[in-house]
Amino acid sequence: MKQKLTKVVFILLAFVVTTSNAQLGFCTGNSGAPIFTETFGSGTTNIALPAGTTTYTFASTQPNDGFYTVSNRTNWFGWHDISDHTEGDTNGRSLVVNADFTAGEFYRTPINGLCENTSYEFSSWMINLMPTNHPFCGTGIPINVKFEIWDITDTNLLASGDTGNINSTSSPNWQQYALVFRTLPSQTSVILKMLNNGIGGCGNDLAIDDIAFKSCGDNITVTDTENNSEVFNCAGSSLFSTTLSANPDFTIFSTHFYQWQESIDGINWTDIIGETNPTYTTPPLNNTMYYRVKVAEDVINISNDSCNTISDVFEFGIVPIPDAPISNGNLSVCENSDTPISVTVPSGIIVNWYDAPSGGNLLSSNEITFTPITSGIYYAESETIQGGCLSINRTPISVNFLEVPEFQDESLSYCENTSIVLHADTNIPSATYLWNTGATTETIIVNTADIYTVEITNVNCTVIKTINLTQIDNPVIDTITSDGNSIVITTINDGNFVYSLDGNVYQSNTILSNLSSGQYTLYIKQVSCDTVITAQFLHFYIPKFFTPNGDGINDEFNLRSIELYGSSEVTIFNRYGKLLKSSINTSFSWDGTFNNKKLPTGGYWYRIIIEGQKFVGHFTLRR
Repeated sequence: MKQKLTKVVFILLAFVVTTSNAQLGFCTGNSGAPIFTETFGSGTTNIALPAGTTTYTFASTQPNDGFYTVSNRTNWFGWHDISDHTEGDTNGRSLVVNADFTAGEFYRTPINGLCENTSYEFSSWMINLMPTNHPFCGTGIPINVKFEIWDITDTNLLASGDTGNINSTSSPNWQQYALVFRTLPSQTSVILKMLNNGIGGCGNDLAIDDIAFKSCGDNITVTDTENNSEVFNCAGSSLFSTTLSANPDFTIFSTHFYQWQESIDGINWTDIIGETNPTYTTPPLNNTMYYRVKVAEDVINISNDSCNTISDVFEFGIVPIPDAPISNGNLSVCENSDTPISVTVPSGIIVNWYDAPSGGNLLSSNEITFTPITSGIYYAESETIQGGCLSINRTPISVNFLEVPEFQDESLSYCENTSIVLHADTNIPSATYLWNTGATTETIIVNTADIYTVEITNVNCTVIKTINLTQIDNPVIDTITSDGNSIVITTINDGNFVYSLDGNVYQSNTILSNLSSGQYTLYIKQVSCDTVITAQFLHFYIPKFFTPNGDGINDEFNLRSIELYGSSEVTIFNRYGKLLKSSINTSFSWDGTFNNKKLPTGGYWYRIIIEGQKFVGHFTLRR
């Protein structure tokens, strides 16, 4: 069966401690090269495990309860139909197990070539093949596997741990489990066992892949004198040398022996002869190199890859000088725009922006875009993430902010039956215009209330001005009435109206007072407009009282101008209804006497009919 290193991201789950020398979980430090891997090979035909590997029965097709197979598919019993876990496999196989009705061992294999008194990590990837909400089993019986490490005599248990219940999932989910153990003196071989803690039935169906054994040692970092774990120099720089230090954390090893290694590609490694100290000083370098150190707890194990561990890698890199960024184009936009300029660079390159082709002020760093606020030329410089190497030249990008027409929206009004000139009011002589009326001039003349808009354009910069135009209505007379010696005017519409008797002097009061009876021309207009509305009105004044005391003032009850009407009839009564004076179609006045006798102070009644309109009321005689 093929064996290879599995490169995976694992999920750490807890195990149950069953022996005092068991170390649960993954190796917390550095690991060595894989001592043993099992990927179960590849191919489209199901195969059996070697004799003695399992107590289960081989199935060349679907495995029933208590059966197993090694297959590149799992398309049985409504299970998740998956490929194996091994990265890069074509038709890769995995071990598929349908649990027996009795819990027990289903896999074992010896592991040879170990080192005594050395810590190791065993790991394996597993998956519950039962999907959630299976049509017959529902969530099904969870899988639950115990890992055991025994000595080669199969009599002493070195370490064990349980996965705990691994429940079904709605989609396939490979998970990795690990167990750390330590070999005893003179012990170089162990037996790995896997046992099913659950029982068969509807569920407890699993697949296993990528079993691996690695040595487990301290977490070992490699740093230079400035505590860097990597150093990058720009191409063309001076030769560089540094002293590296191996830094174990003492979590596993109590003593440490070293062998430094170097590589030109980070894949193929060579021992550096004689470099067995915790520190190593590199030769002067002008090319990319990788360094690491093998570490063992016993000097005899330093050259045995089954026993040592490998530190983290220190990289010394030579970084090529980057090309200047590629411009995505100059920018010509309207002023106050937040449109950015941009450049394109390869991965591993950042961009810094300046205001000069060399030197100058740093405007922005680590951005492929920059948003300028003024016109000018801006410069983009490439910088490598590794080594901070700068491009020889900077890329210029020109920015031209176009002037935007200035304007203010307006609310205007005009007088009824007139027109008004609307202005775009731009500050740019070269601007062009487009009104929503279709006009293309800076001004238009209109005589209709509406919302008018005009697009004002300077090159590519367009703004829209809005003018809300309303009409100031002329007054529409509703009624004109006499109230005592006053004329009262009402209008149908509202407005800032003024009123006049001569067309020259206007007042805002709708009541024109202290007027004698007679024919009047009334003038009404909107205060801010020129149009005047006129109306003829015959004012008829009925006095409220008169004082016939001979002083020459208000001595008679006089209905002036009644004779101007086409027909009239006047009748005066006392409060008892006695007729005191009357007239028809003629002027009328009464001196307060009856049969040449002065009547006493009091209230008297009138009935006046003018052109068919009747007025009834009373007035007071005062002596």
